[in-house]
Amino acid sequence: MAGSLLMCCFVSAAHGLTSDEQSMLDWIDAHQDEAIALLAETVNIGSGTMNHAGVRAVGDVMASSMSDLDMAIEWIDMPTEMARAGHLVARKGGSGARFLLIGHLDTVFEADDSFQAFIREGNVATGPGISDMKSGNVVLVYALKALNAIGALEDIPIAIVFTGDEEKPGKPLDVARKDLIDAGKWADIALGFEGAITTEGADWATVARRSSSSWILETTGTQAHSSAIFSESVGAGAINEAARILSRFYEDVRGDYGLTFNAGTIQGGTTVSYDPAQNRGSTFGKTNVVPSTATVHGGIRALTPEQLAASKESMRKIVDDHLPNTTASITFDDSYPPMAPTDGNLALADQLSQINQELGRGPMKIWDPLRRGAADIAFVAPYTDALAGMGALGEGGHTPHESLVLDSIGLAIKRAALLIYRLSSAAGSRHSVAPDISVERR
Repeated sequence: MAGSLLMCCFVSAAHGLTSDEQSMLDWIDAHQDEAIALLAETVNIGSGTMNHAGVRAVGDVMASSMSDLDMAIEWIDMPTEMARAGHLVARKGGSGARFLLIGHLDTVFEADDSFQAFIREGNVATGPGISDMKSGNVVLVYALKALNAIGALEDIPIAIVFTGDEEKPGKPLDVARKDLIDAGKWADIALGFEGAITTEGADWATVARRSSSSWILETTGTQAHSSAIFSESVGAGAINEAARILSRFYEDVRGDYGLTFNAGTIQGGTTVSYDPAQNRGSTFGKTNVVPSTATVHGGIRALTPEQLAASKESMRKIVDDHLPNTTASITFDDSYPPMAPTDGNLALADQLSQINQELGRGPMKIWDPLRRGAADIAFVAPYTDALAGMGALGEGGHTPHESLVLDSIGLAIKRAALLIYRLSSAAGSRHSVAPDISVERR
């Protein structure tokens, strides 16, 4: 892991703010209203994942907002068959630690949703994607503007990836996330700018996020009159066998910290039709007929790649041990990989906690990954040290009550700018080329 080579440089004693750092914080205070105005502009542009024009429009605004940062900016289209808008990528060279900064342009609110506008009431605003994650995008850009204001940005090598389909990634994932993964392989440090967490009287750092995969269990049985069920010639039937396998999952696979799995839908009978893309199906059966088929669609989350692989293998072994007169199979569809809680990630959290204390907010605790979902930063976590939750303070994401504490934007910008400034200074001169993360598209 490239970033772990820098870990020894990241853990330092408390030293207080330098004059340059204080100048940067003063600049942030003076420009917080500008940041809020940029937030309002982007929130007022509907950009549900499938609203490609809206996603591109938000990308155009964010590109314009970076025009003073001397970065190479481009829009990267996805193949037509993926039906996704594409990604906004910006990059610059320099010497020192290589930073990958991650945001996303899309929201869960499509063009026909009634929740479409930025509305401010005092220090709180609501709007589609205001917390997840248009405020994080603004924090990312204004942290760089603050560094630029004191002349510190010039020598920092940076790649920025604003994905256009975080809420509903295009398939195949190796194409949809290739640009992000390439940037992660280049980077020493990755920072994800989804919302920060403040609760229980403390601020929390996010050093780990769990994976998100799905699975489909399919069983068959011998269709017969129900009077013959459990007989040697008929057996248990498809639904009983599916239920038995699910019970074994619960008894034999469950238990490791970080691992959860859920059976979301089950269809069973003499005929079954199920569309996993729509999570919708139909079934026909009778109480006096042994069912011949069953389909279960579920999800699985894990904390590390090793845990995910071991759990899949355990589930496969249980499925392979099906009863006589039945068949059983299970398939997995991986989406977001896990972001494991590595030593390098924890070292970054120590640095952020020190900054948080110097800003008068006290030490930061480590957030339980079981309480947070998957995110794009997980795609790069195997290659670099990473820290998520660098955005502002909001709540109600994915609901029509999504809101943001507006003055937390300034706080988040300060934390991000100081972290980048200190990590870049501590790492010393290691690199001098700009990231080349563009790829040829078919």
